[in-house]
Amino acid sequence: MSFEVVGRVHKVYDTETKGSNGFQAREFVIEISGMYPQFVKFQLTQDRCALMDNYAVDQNIKVYFDLRGREWNEKFFTNLNAWKIEKADGATNSAPPPAAPANNSFPTTSDAPATTAADDLPF
Repeated sequence: MSFEVVGRVHKVYDTETKGSNGFQAREFVIEISGMYPQFVKFQLTQDRCALMDNYAVDQNIKVYFDLRGREWNEKFFTNLNAWKIEKADGATNSAPPPAAPANNSFPTTSDAPATTAADDLPF
């Protein structure tokens, strides 16, 4: 399932290497404006960690992401796994980004193509 959201970069963390296998992860937080602003943390992994190098705090961006969940010791964890980031002003697209929902409370689904049963890639 793929989603997208537009917000302002609030904080960008350094890339961290986890474990002895060289797994890399980087987190960043965006602020979604509204009557009650929301601060949402995303995660980038492996070669996608460098995607945030081109963006600075207070810059408006559009984040494309997937929901990821897992269980560990009868506890459940959810990650927002970002896989694409672009400027919210449409500079990287020929068309401007779609308008945010009126309530600005949660991201909307993207119009990404549906996958088939034989296609196990998340994008």
